[in-house]
Amino acid sequence: MTARRSAGPVGLVLALLGALLAMTVAPAQAAGYRYWSFWERDGKQEWTYATAGPSQTKPEDGDVQGFRFAVSADSKDAKQPRSSAGFDAICEDTPAADGKKRVALVIDFGTGADAPSAETPPKPRTACAQVAEDATSADALAAVAKPLRYDSSAMLCAISGYPKSGCGEQVSKETSGKTPSTPFASDSASQSDGDDDGGPSVGLVAGIAVVVVLGVAAGVQARRRRG
Repeated sequence: MTARRSAGPVGLVLALLGALLAMTVAPAQAAGYRYWSFWERDGKQEWTYATAGPSQTKPEDGDVQGFRFAVSADSKDAKQPRSSAGFDAICEDTPAADGKKRVALVIDFGTGADAPSAETPPKPRTACAQVAEDATSADALAAVAKPLRYDSSAMLCAISGYPKSGCGEQVSKETSGKTPSTPFASDSASQSDGDDDGGPSVGLVAGIAVVVVLGVAAGVQARRRRG
């Protein structure tokens, strides 16, 4: 019975080379979507992701609601409005009125890392919307933050004109040149030739592996000669 010949060190290194090349040339994953998320303040004064859109939500007098622009993968990954201001602080200068309700709004335009190319986000702000009792959250937002922009499916695309274009577009690390939620460096500092993520290039990995293979092969050949 003939024994199976071991692949030997050269075969193992070749297998490692194939694995390294497969990982290196794998396509980069999408970072997420750039959009306005809608939030509500619960009884514990914490932000919760709204279960319905602003046009389907009818807040009550004294409610606090928020909007945040950011790049997020989904609702679990969505970034909250960066404000803890309560209703009393936001609406202290807006007295109650018959037939009206007051809704405190937090509008967070996000960070430069999440901004579309060539746009700078305005500073976050709060506003007290005094609207009809049957008004929706979209009505309250329109009362204090025009112009608003929606797409054909009624998705909220812009608040107070920000951003100027785009609506829920997919953002990848390659196209944005930025890492979501992280301040980004200048273009000259963040880019390198043929390498967007700072990892080793295919050529470098292949070159190192080939050198290792040749070295192992030379060692095996030398041992055979001595034998």
